[in-house]
Amino acid sequence: MISRTSLITVSNEQVSCELAGEAAILNLADGIYYGLNEVGAAVWKMLQEPRTVDQICLGVMDQFDVDAERCERDVLELLRDLRSRGLIEIVGGDGA
Repeated sequence: MISRTSLITVSNEQVSCELAGEAAILNLADGIYYGLNEVGAAVWKMLQEPRTVDQICLGVMDQFDVDAERCERDVLELLRDLRSRGLIEIVGGDGA
């Protein structure tokens, strides 16, 4: 389970690049490409170094006009999706 204190980082089983403010990610385990919009790409960029969900939310709220409750809900949804696809890992905190 991913919580606000979970420490998240990108998986070693992926490669990614920025494309016009968005992100393209190749899952090396299954050969599938994934795309992230501008907000998702900002989260992905933050995850290049381990960060807690709280730290990610603060970064998103700094860059985009979103309230704390919606930000947390959307970030957690994105992180759960990325985790289910093997693109991120929980490396500490709750859910490790």
